[in-house]
Amino acid sequence: MQRRRFVFGLSAAFGLAGCADETSLGYDGPAVTAIVVNKSARKMYLLNNDEILRSYRVDLGFAPLGHKRIEGDGRTPEGTYVIDRRNPKSNFHLSLGISYPNARDRATARALGKRPGGDIFIHGQPNNPEDRKRVERVEDWTAGCIAVKNEEIAEIYAMVRTGTVIALRP
Repeated sequence: MQRRRFVFGLSAAFGLAGCADETSLGYDGPAVTAIVVNKSARKMYLLNNDEILRSYRVDLGFAPLGHKRIEGDGRTPEGTYVIDRRNPKSNFHLSLGISYPNARDRATARALGKRPGGDIFIHGQPNNPEDRKRVERVEDWTAGCIAVKNEEIAEIYAMVRTGTVIALRP
């Protein structure tokens, strides 16, 4: 219960705070045409067509099994979405927004009389040093996002463009 309270506390604190300057990041390699997240393996792959450009170990939501259905369930979505925004001023070290919820996600939550939630991102570690120390000891600590190390999100942020397809698999 204490871990869940911490995660909810973190999610309530998410918003805008100072972070790395987006313009300082550069990448001139092959375009990232897709991102694939294999939740059960805790792996994320950046692809150029069929070629794996990079792979990363990831942390997920605090209740990672299954598709995200409602706000606060701690699950990371499953399905196909797109990177729909970039946030260089995240409370985490950089973040890339995922287009969850889609129309089907909203309909599912509405049928349950709930909200689907949102603000699902690929992001780095918390900028707040106290929060960063806490999450370094915990696997699957986000409220439904995909977390990587700070140096990894800097690389991902430079490589991935808005509109890139992301497939989140069980």
